Amino acid sequence: MRSIRPSSTARRGGRARRTSPVLAAVALASTLALTACGSGDADANAGASATAAADDGKLKIPDDIKDRLKEHGIDLDKWRDGAWKDWSKDDWLREAQDFVNPIIEDLWDPDRMRDAEEPEQEVDESDISGDQGVTDPTPEPVRAQAVAPSYHANAPTAGKVFFDSPEGTMVCSATVVQDPANPGKSNMVWTAGHCVHAGKKGGWYRNIAFVPSYNDAGRSAKELETATKEEIAPYGVWWGDWAQTSDQWIEQGGSTGGDGASYDFAVIHVTPEKGSGGKSLEETVGSALPVDFGAPAVPEVEEVTAIGYPAAPPYDGHALYRCQDAPGRLSLGESDPTMYRIGCSMTAGSSGGGWVATGSDGKPALVSNTSIGPVTSGWLAGPRLGDEAKGVYDAVSEKFAGR
Repeated sequence: MRSIRPSSTARRGGRARRTSPVLAAVALASTLALTACGSGDADANAGASATAAADDGKLKIPDDIKDRLKEHGIDLDKWRDGAWKDWSKDDWLREAQDFVNPIIEDLWDPDRMRDAEEPEQEVDESDISGDQGVTDPTPEPVRAQAVAPSYHANAPTAGKVFFDSPEGTMVCSATVVQDPANPGKSNMVWTAGHCVHAGKKGGWYRNIAFVPSYNDAGRSAKELETATKEEIAPYGVWWGDWAQTSDQWIEQGGSTGGDGASYDFAVIHVTPEKGSGGKSLEETVGSALPVDFGAPAVPEVEEVTAIGYPAAPPYDGHALYRCQDAPGRLSLGESDPTMYRIGCSMTAGSSGGGWVATGSDGKPALVSNTSIGPVTSGWLAGPRLGDEAKGVYDAVSEKFAGR
């Protein structure tokens, strides 16, 4: 069983190769794989300029980020020129309060965004069986359906999260969600915990950015080779100025065995890379989903829709897809909350993407996000959102209240 974590794919000589993961025997009749995040070239544009310049030409970053940088001895100029690529243990910021993500303008150019995908997937087999808690029968596979472009018209809250890890350039999916402290003007994005933090053996990823309606026109891979940044990211690149995930993910999360998957969720607060005319992310895309932390028990949920940008074959990471299915229960351990599980053929790249169902008020709401799935694809599982998820959500909202 492997969790949907950032893949260990790294670019070498222009070709992607993957390292073999260590399988953990967890009691499920499937082997879990990376269904979430893909990796590409880790090299950055060393001449990229960090964050938007103020009128006097000096770099301007939020005071709390500036203080955090100083606490960790980070020189912004050196960071801008590539120091962020130093993943030594001493420089891997791990704790919740350590999150640092200064803007590096134009780092996420069309080539870098296009290369952040899962080009190949290793299949691992493991004969494991048994149930550690309450698990419903494995759902029948559901073939993902392509979302018709424009994605902004048909799924305006969906997008991609890009970030850097020691293994390379990574990608996940994400959803624009409402901010109770700033109604109608949210800058909050929901994704998976493993899309922002490596879990128990690592720390915060770097250069985290959100691109709503990535490849909005649904261009082919060939057409994207010559597409401009404005065509690939028509609603801009939004950098995370804060991210928060569960304490359980930070303490337990791992790349194998589904460790921490029941708490695999995160909220990113974003700010525009080059300004948005004063508009928030919600105002820019025209929509944001509420998050329902009191969704009915699984047997009462008739149908959920999972949406994301799958990148492993047969998908290429450039098109938006969705799956609809009635969820069942998946248990990874008696001490962990039961997860949702649906039939779905989406693969790597879809992790972090939102699961939408009819909320307790009868309207569409986000009720989960893609976390794990089997090596051979066929189903996806996501955490049920309870008190821990609400605590993360409220903390991010309150941190930026009134801003």
